[in-house]
Amino acid sequence: MSARHPIIAVTGSSGAGTTSVMRTFEQIFRRERITAAFVEGDSFHRYDRAGMKQKMAEALARGDHEFSHFGPEANLFEELETLFRTYGECGGGRRRRYLHDEQEAAPYGQAPGTFTEWEDLPEDTDLLFYEGLHGAVVTPQVDVARHVDLLIGVVPVINLEWIQKLHRDRTTRGYTAEAVTDTILRRMHDYVHYICPQFSRTHINFQRVPVVDTSNPFIARFIPAPDESFLVIRFANPQGIDFPYLLSMLHGSFMSRANTIVCPGGKMDLAMQLIFTPMILRLIERRREILAREPGGNRRTGDAVEIDYAEAR
Repeated sequence: MSARHPIIAVTGSSGAGTTSVMRTFEQIFRRERITAAFVEGDSFHRYDRAGMKQKMAEALARGDHEFSHFGPEANLFEELETLFRTYGECGGGRRRRYLHDEQEAAPYGQAPGTFTEWEDLPEDTDLLFYEGLHGAVVTPQVDVARHVDLLIGVVPVINLEWIQKLHRDRTTRGYTAEAVTDTILRRMHDYVHYICPQFSRTHINFQRVPVVDTSNPFIARFIPAPDESFLVIRFANPQGIDFPYLLSMLHGSFMSRANTIVCPGGKMDLAMQLIFTPMILRLIERRREILAREPGGNRRTGDAVEIDYAEAR
């Protein structure tokens, strides 16, 4: 972790809703005039769409039914850790983009499902913001989580996650329900071993829990609306968090444990604004204090720093 060049990572599975969370952070950055370098987790997949399709066919041919986007064989974990470490040290690094659809691909003159060329991160950014599958991944070879200053998990209950993925992949990507179901089953081993453990390393988790019947997600016609859900917010370290203030601002909320707030699902954006704005400002304040004290500090090796996430107000 680095006081000069902080990193924020939002991690969650496919269909968890991390992209929507990213929009909330974009609002905070724009309002507070914070310049962020954005990195998408999909850009650190090892293979493009055609390459992944070929690798999956090869895996199936040799009897491997567990090869997936969630595991290390299909991702550039080492390169992701290198980016985080480099950014923490000097505020630099390299990224690329994964072009999901025609709209994203058109400006580059490329086909959807391909990567852009690697490029340097913009200069003079205040922080790095990552959104994707592996912001807190740890394996025997890499430890991405240790470089992140603020780690956030977005974790709907599993049936809701599957419903959201089924609806997204069917409506926006044209997949059949059977194809999406096969993907879910193929990913289960890597989900258990590489996705779930990350949420024990996060500083704050947001979990949406529907209060309507989701017992068979594979036949659900609609995604449960936010107003049909509760939002469970778990703080890894609750010391100093101003829970009375949060409860007063998040109407209809209550505490289920000493480190957990439960609020109406429709309050997710407000909850994130209230919780993360002061944390982000504290990261930026510490960065600016160091740079003001040590001219040229943005080119020096980053100092490790432990952020007190309780300093919310």
